[in-house]
Amino acid sequence: MSITCRTCAKCALSPGTTCFPAEFRCRISTLKAELWNVTLSGCYLWLDCTAEYVPEKVKKAEKKLEENPYDLDAWSILIREAQNQPIDKARKTYERLVAQFPSSGRFWKLYIEAEIKAKNYDKVEKLFQRCLMKVLHIDLWKCYLSYVRETKGKLPSYKEKMAQAYDFALDKIGMEIMSYQIWVDYINFLKGVEAVGSYAENQRITAVRRVYQRGCVNPMINIEQLWRDYNKYEEGINIHLAKKMIEDRSRDYMNARRVAKEYETVMKGLDRNAPSVPPQNTPQEAQQVDMWKKYIQWEKSNPLRTEDQTLITKRVMFAYEQCLLVLGHHPDIWYEAAQYLEQSSKLLAEKGDMNNAKLFSDEAANIYERAISTLLKKNMLLYFAYADYEESRMKYEKVHSIYNRLLAIEDIDPTLVYIQYMKFARRAEGIKSGRTIFKKAREDARTRHHVYVTAALMEYYCSKDKSVAFKIFELGLKKYGDIPEYVLAYIDYLSHLNEPGFFRH
Repeated sequence: MSITCRTCAKCALSPGTTCFPAEFRCRISTLKAELWNVTLSGCYLWLDCTAEYVPEKVKKAEKKLEENPYDLDAWSILIREAQNQPIDKARKTYERLVAQFPSSGRFWKLYIEAEIKAKNYDKVEKLFQRCLMKVLHIDLWKCYLSYVRETKGKLPSYKEKMAQAYDFALDKIGMEIMSYQIWVDYINFLKGVEAVGSYAENQRITAVRRVYQRGCVNPMINIEQLWRDYNKYEEGINIHLAKKMIEDRSRDYMNARRVAKEYETVMKGLDRNAPSVPPQNTPQEAQQVDMWKKYIQWEKSNPLRTEDQTLITKRVMFAYEQCLLVLGHHPDIWYEAAQYLEQSSKLLAEKGDMNNAKLFSDEAANIYERAISTLLKKNMLLYFAYADYEESRMKYEKVHSIYNRLLAIEDIDPTLVYIQYMKFARRAEGIKSGRTIFKKAREDARTRHHVYVTAALMEYYCSKDKSVAFKIFELGLKKYGDIPEYVLAYIDYLSHLNEPGFFRH
């Protein structure tokens, strides 16, 4: 702590400070305060107290997070502290929170609500852009709709924007078992739109009917109430036409109602608000994983008994998306999701639906991309699966970029990566390309001896050139001659040649 003169910019305790009376300079040395502004003969003094007070519980929480960045109890303390702070001060904590738990709809919602409270609408919209498409969490999407409704009401284009927001939400989150309120809010919004003239009135009736009819065949809690409301709506328009329209949709509604009851049962007990953390190997976690997989398997069993493969795929993928919000650190879930999309794509292609086949094929690649870009940036097996998938689609440049992204991570052992990369290059582009990757591997100080063994055997088995293989083994021997495993691999290769002369060398 120091006391500085704003006029002469000298420390008041320093020798030669002349703009303070001597008796005052003596007293300064004993001053103890958090922050003083002192006026004396045009001189202003203040204590340089920049250190912020940090509650002890926050310090302890931060220490716990240093040891375990996924300590939820410690994060709860930081969240409570942030909620009691101005947003400019709390924003850093919220950013850390969503960076650590990017798939948590609950945490994104907390952050967004804090910005809304401060009326930082530009920041709110940027936050929605960052999370909405990736986090299909019902409460987050309800927050989005509420934000649009409350902040865009005075715009001339409000009705169009609100309708677009509802359509967007139903397209993304409409299959959610708890989505009833969104359907009802949309219907009530459409009913409240002013319609002048018979044409506009018919347009409104058609729009309301369309949403009702979509909702009444969508399995969810309270579907019965939506159906009753729809019946009343049709009867209120035309009692004679209502009977036929209701009868036409009654069968599909009964089917959806049956599935809704199964849906509710299969979802019971799932902890859907749990933040995604690395596998803990606890009995509770194992139980949750099993329940999530049962839910996904239930959707795969086609409970709606529909022949629409596109609808089946969308429902299964919605189940995977819900699962990944909670189990995003489990690579097998990502892999299974991508595999399912790939299978659906092939099935649709066989049926001649090339548009949806391509859509699901691209979405499978996107699943891999999301996995390695967020929670599983160092999971080699997902990179390899992604590379194999893009290779199957003949996208070789993409495969190169996938391997190079993985190799660019400094704190990994790249040996297996180079081995897989060499195999791909040789398989897709020929032996010269494989040799280019081997050259790159030799120049990487992190590489271990296995790369040399693989390169040599690849030359022998694929190029049928034992002399090149021999040179590679010899080159490796200079570097790894003191590693028994490498020497044994070389000996095994020589014995396989059945040429005793090599052993004398």
